[in-house]
Amino acid sequence: MTITKQVKQSLIDLANTARERAYAPYSKYPVGAALRTKTGRIYTGVNIENAAYPHTMCAERVAIFKAVSEGEKEFEAISVVTDNGGSPCGGCRQVLAEFGLDTIVLMADKDGKLVKETTVRELLPEAFTPEKLKS
Repeated sequence: MTITKQVKQSLIDLANTARERAYAPYSKYPVGAALRTKTGRIYTGVNIENAAYPHTMCAERVAIFKAVSEGEKEFEAISVVTDNGGSPCGGCRQVLAEFGLDTIVLMADKDGKLVKETTVRELLPEAFTPEKLKS
């Protein structure tokens, strides 16, 4: 799958804008995400923290769950923007793997600079996918 440099930057910019709405009073690490589906629709997400830490939700999963709740299950790319270009956590990697290992993952910093481009497959080698449940 190939997406243009312009589309990639647009996804990064959307994630960076979304990041401004993050609720991160505990970690002080706001994260924004923008997910592009294969139909071209875009869903954004932000991290939402909670005083009971296990109930915090990552930006990537917010965007994915919004897309799935609207009937989208095939993804083309996701951008993740943090202060320093951080990578999706293990939980987000697993949720992304559920919907396709070839999804492009763009990691960018708060200045909108692309730090790394990869795929879910590269982020989560030997991923546990729905096919593993078949006997």
